[in-house]
Amino acid sequence: MANLKITLHHGLVNRTPKQRAAAKTLGLNKIGKTVVRPDIPANRGLVNVVRHLVTVEEVD
Repeated sequence: MANLKITLHHGLVNRTPKQRAAAKTLGLNKIGKTVVRPDIPANRGLVNVVRHLVTVEEVD
């Protein structure tokens, strides 16, 4: 099963509460923070909410 490597590249200041909540749920709180999450539809949906703030790579 593949994993997603998600890196926050832009800050969360002046973002909507929905975007802040999605980033917090993914475990992203600082610029440059990287997390690895399983590639499941729930995580894909969260990434979709903050797609303009993060970089996503598929890793094994």
